Order: sequence, then structure tokens, then C-alpha cells
Amino acid sequence: MPFEAGVGTNPQLPPPTKTLIPTIKIAKAVGWSATTMPSAPEGFKVTALARDLTHPRWLYTMPNGDILVVESNKPTKPTDSQNSNKGFFARLRGKVQFMMMERAGANPPSANRITLLRGVSPEGTAKHRTVFMKDLMSPFGLALVGNKLYIANADAIIKVPYTDGLTKINTAPVKVTDLPAGINHHWTKNLLASTDGKKLYVTVGSNSNVGENGLDIEEGRAAIWEVDIHTGKKRLYASGLRNPNGLAWEPETNTLWTVVNERDELGNDLVPDYLTSVKDGAFYGWPWSYFGAHVDSRVTPTRPDMVAKAIAPDYALGAHVAPLGLTFSSGHLMPPPFENGAFIGEHGSWNRNPPAGYKVIFVPFSAGKPSGIPVDFLTGFINEKGEAQGRPVGVTFDKTGALLVADDVGNIVWRVSPIRTQQ
Repeated sequence: MPFEAGVGTNPQLPPPTKTLIPTIKIAKAVGWSATTMPSAPEGFKVTALARDLTHPRWLYTMPNGDILVVESNKPTKPTDSQNSNKGFFARLRGKVQFMMMERAGANPPSANRITLLRGVSPEGTAKHRTVFMKDLMSPFGLALVGNKLYIANADAIIKVPYTDGLTKINTAPVKVTDLPAGINHHWTKNLLASTDGKKLYVTVGSNSNVGENGLDIEEGRAAIWEVDIHTGKKRLYASGLRNPNGLAWEPETNTLWTVVNERDELGNDLVPDYLTSVKDGAFYGWPWSYFGAHVDSRVTPTRPDMVAKAIAPDYALGAHVAPLGLTFSSGHLMPPPFENGAFIGEHGSWNRNPPAGYKVIFVPFSAGKPSGIPVDFLTGFINEKGEAQGRPVGVTFDKTGALLVADDVGNIVWRVSPIRTQQ
């Protein structure tokens, strides 16, 4: 199908395509040359806010304008003894996955570090750069609430005291609550504070594609949890979300939204990744179904009762684009037509030919809901040879209204500033 057929509020979903060997098409990671960079629409300027980072994944803007850059990757893999009971095909699959990730530039050791960037020069680069925190455990999401900075490691939420303008944290972190960990097939845990500062919302991805490693290890996963910020007690807020990442409050309705990576190995056009509002107590289908009641016959035992409960997400982004970053533009001085909608960092596909994603898109909103087709905003991550010069992950706005993009293959934070507000 045309890629666009799997996009929007009513995507076309073809019959599944099952093959012995799944489609594998990976853009080889090569990085950027000194003279190349992504492309933005007319009226915007692209600069490298910071280069030579180590797998930058996530970004957070502090009240004083400082930018925190999370440099991180997956936790150390289990030892051979822990894998020795796996069957031949499982071990072979793991080896192939490792080779794929190596080609995609996804296998550097985790820096387990947060770097602070301060100020912007006339050339669009950071004036100051320092190590803010180190020796973390595959960190990802951040949330500042009052005088406490919350960090989502791969296995727990921790907190440290923070005062405005601080450039380094030396205080030992305090654990708030444990998070599902272990195999960590999807290790990224994102954080978002409630608007009243009383709750934290944290994403937890699945440990598999469709539960093929057993559903017992999926307990509490493929979900968004709500955590009481004072007690650390948590409850399941929404489930059936295979790998949710970006979280944001839609400004007009104050509704929680997320982007989700759906399952693989059902063909080029299945299953669309998506952008959706998140309803308290809702179930979104994984692993038994997708986009509502579309049953995934690979999952056993079958659960017709769970399929009946599954609700369809709001907006399909297309199959295999791997959306990770999410931020809303309202209130950030973006010019038309980008003043009201969602910017989404699409990390890019491995299970689609031709590839999809590898760009930052904009989904326009009206009355708190998507109101049009996605618009390419930051492109050029794939060069003419089909190689990945970069892969976008986290997206956020700085205090001046420029969009920042973490690029974990280019090891760069890109700054995209409207020319009329350029600083």
C-alpha cells in the first residue's frame, strides 16, 4: 500500500503478511560530516547546539533555560549463563538482532550520564557544557517538580534535590519506586509530572514483540503507570501499549498523550505506530490485538475477553516509523502552520522496505485533537545512499521557542529556530 494509507484517524489495515524470515531493511549508521545537517522548512535555521555527545536520547528544559541531555543506552545484557537455557532459534534471533542494532548504530555502551547545556551563542551553539550527573542506570525520562529532580532509570525512579542554576549534582539519589526491569527488551522509561505536581506518569515498554517469551515476564509492562510523588505508591494507569515513549499534556484540553511503537513482523504495512490520548483504565490491545479488535493470531493463549476490551488509538503514524519524542508547540512561538500541534521524533524502521521514519514530523491539532495529515519538519537523516546520518529521538522546546532534537546516531543535539525569533 502507499505509506499514507496507514496514517491518520482511520488507517487502512491490510491482512497480515507472515514469513519465515521477517523483512529486514536497516539504514547503516554513518553519522554526519562536518558540512552536512538536517533540513527544516523555509523560515527556520538549523544549527548543532552540541556535538560529540554519546548516544543522546532525551532532552529536558529547566526553568532557567538550561538543557539537560540524557546520554544513555540499554542496560548491560544478561550473562551467558542466564541465556544458556534458551533454544537454538532464540539464540540465533538474539544474534541477528544484535547485528541489526550494530548496523543501526544502536549498540554503544551506555554513558549513564546527563549533560547540561547553558546559553546559546549567535551561531546557535551552547555557550557552556558540563556533566550534570553520572553513574546512573540507563536513564531516560526527567521531571522537575518543585526542588526535586526525578529521573527514570531502567529499573527505578530516583530523585535528587535541585536549586535553580545548579550545574552539577553531587547528592546521592533517593529511590522513589521500583520499575519493571529484568530483560528490558524495551528499556526506555519516560517521565511526566501531573500539572498539579502530585503524580508522575511513567512509561514501561514490553519485554517482547508479542509475548513470545511468555506472558509472565510481561507483568506490569506495556503500560503507563501513575506514581504518587510523595509516597512512591503506583497504580496501572493504562495498559496494552506495546512500547510507549513520549508523554505530553495537550495544552488546550490538558489531556495526556503518548506515542507508541507497535508490533513487528506482520508485513511492511502492519502495524501502524500511533499517537493517542491516554484514558485512565483503558486497554489498547497488546499483545492480543491491535487498533482495537484486530486479532494477532500469533499470541497464545487467546483472550477474546481482552480483545473485546481493547480500544483503538486516536491517530496512526504509519507502520514501523518508531516514534519516540513528543512535544506540543502551542505557546512556544512557532509560526504558522506549526503553531498548534505535536512534534514527533521518529527514530526509523528496521522491519519495512522501503524504510519509514528517520525524521521529525508535525501533526496539526484543533480543539485538542489531530486535524490533518503529518507534515515533514526535520528531514535529511537518510542520505542519497540510504545510510543513516542520524536518528531523531527526544524533542523539546528551549526558552526561546526553538525546537531541540536529540540525534543518537549523529551524537548531536540539533536546534531548529524560527528565523524571526532566532537568538
